[in-house]
Parts: sequence; C-alpha cells; structure tokens
Amino acid sequence: MNFKERAPRNKTITLTNEEKSRYKKQLLKLSEKATVESLENQVINQDLFEISNFLPPRFIDLLFIDPPYNLSKTFNTVTFKEMSVSNYASWIDSWLSKLVPILKPTASIYICGDWRSSGAIQEVAEKYFRIRNRITWEREKGRGAKTNWKNASEDIWFCTVSDQYVFNVEDVKLKKKVVAPYTDDDGAPKDWQETDNGRYRLTHPSNLWTDLTVPFWSMSENTDHPTQKPEKLLAKIILASSRMGDFVLDPFLGSGTTCVVAKKLGRRFLGIELDEDYASLALKRLELTKTAPSIQGYAGGVFWERNSLQEQPKQKQITPSETMASLF
Repeated sequence: MNFKERAPRNKTITLTNEEKSRYKKQLLKLSEKATVESLENQVINQDLFEISNFLPPRFIDLLFIDPPYNLSKTFNTVTFKEMSVSNYASWIDSWLSKLVPILKPTASIYICGDWRSSGAIQEVAEKYFRIRNRITWEREKGRGAKTNWKNASEDIWFCTVSDQYVFNVEDVKLKKKVVAPYTDDDGAPKDWQETDNGRYRLTHPSNLWTDLTVPFWSMSENTDHPTQKPEKLLAKIILASSRMGDFVLDPFLGSGTTCVVAKKLGRRFLGIELDEDYASLALKRLELTKTAPSIQGYAGGVFWERNSLQEQPKQKQITPSETMASLF
C-alpha cells in the first residue's frame, strides 16, 4: 500500500507504519490442526491452500467467497492473471473442493463473480452444492464504453449444502418510497405507511439489488482495496443466511468487510487473507467497529433504498453486536 496524499474530507481507512507493525503481530498463523474455539473472530494471514487441512470439519454456517475474477489484476502484493474459462473453472475447483468438508449440512454459500466468470462458477458450484439463485447487483461505478455496454453489474451465486438451510426473509426487507399509493375501499393505505417524511412500504427481497453504493472516498468504510464490497451487501447476505452467533467464513477476505459486518451483526467470523497489509487493514476495521457499529443504508431493522436514509430523521442503528458483546 503506497502512501497517497488525501483530500481533507477523504475518509479512506489506511494503515500507518506503526499500525502495520502492531496488527501484523495479531494475525493468526496455522501450523497444525485448529479447534473451532481458536479460530473464532480471527484473521489468518496465509495461503488458503497452505492451511485448508488445518481447519476443523463442519463448523461453518455461512461461506462468503469473493475470489479474483477472471481478469488480470493486482491486489497490492499479489497479481492474478487472466486464464481460459476452463482453466479458471479448474482453479475454482482446486480451492472450493477443500472448503466443502468444513461446511455444516445446513450451511449456505455465496460466490461472487462477473459476467466473464459466472459460467465457470456455476459449473463448479453445481458439483458440490444446490444452486438456489443468482443475485445480480448494480455496481454503479465504472467507466463507460464507446463500442459496448458499460459493465455496471456483478453476480452472486447463492447455494446451499442441502435442502435444510436458514433464510430469514423478514430480516432483509427493503424500505421503498411509494410511487403509486393504492388504498383499500375505506381509504386506508394498502401495504404502505404514511410517515412525516413520505410514504413507504416494506418489500420482500429479490435477486436484483439496485440499492447498493460501491465504497468511495467520502464513505467511512472505504479502503484502497480495488474490489471492496459494500458493507450493506454483506449485511443482506449475513442477515438472510445466518443466525446470531453463527460462524461466517470468508477465505478471500481482502480488506475485511465480511468479518466487520459479521461482528456488527453478532456473528462469529473467520477471515483468510494472503496479503499482510490487507489482513492488517481488516484488523483495524474490526477495531473501529467499537466506535462505529452502524451499517450505512441499514437502520430500524430494514434496508433503505440508495440515498433515501439521509432524508429521514436521525435513526438509531440496529447493532446486534452490542447484545453479542460476549462473543468478542
């Protein structure tokens, strides 16, 4: 991570040399079989292939995977090279197969990709899991194209180990402004509520997510990681597919978003990240949750449409981590 001169209002989370040294000492290294208790709420700074055999069996409730997409891209000290689709599928299989034994029979799995990598993800996921859905989410950032459609979306494959799995639909409803305020025969609101700030309804979650904002410089969750996912995205997945106290794993942790959101929502977590700086950044972000426990766009127990929450009176953020403080 090279030093960058920041604008005064830039909120990007960075590491000082002192912090790098301090957090480096807190990163976990495995050299033998680990217990579930020893892995709770930890960040491992090692190669997934190096430590997969040290992980205990059947202890993960929710697996979130955001691997390098099939593009040539540099992640700080690590560079991923684009390959053929068949080779990319083989690469996915090489590490996904090692994660299957650590999943509970009731576990859910979410695998991120783009349009180039989605086919390979589906092919490999079908070998081990039951595919439930493909979520498409709008990534509004990105460059325009003169000879093609702008790439403004990504996919997340939702899978389960079996037909028994958790899905908390009531925990992931979206609060939307009412455009057509239908009423019952007596004039009462039909499936919507009148508030001091407008008319809103709670809607069931779909597999098309257009309410997310990719982290950028003025957001307090932003880092320099080139493919950072929004905390709000992880909150949807963690709330839908796990319960309080469940164990969440991210084997390509990056700057730590999965672990941060899991902590804020009262789940146990484990992150695995090869790059030392990113792994250390994840520890800093986890420390920051003590004073910043909220999730942008999630308040009052519901998700709000993009840019609509700021129009509301001050909300008390839902922070289940306070009630699960004993876990941490």
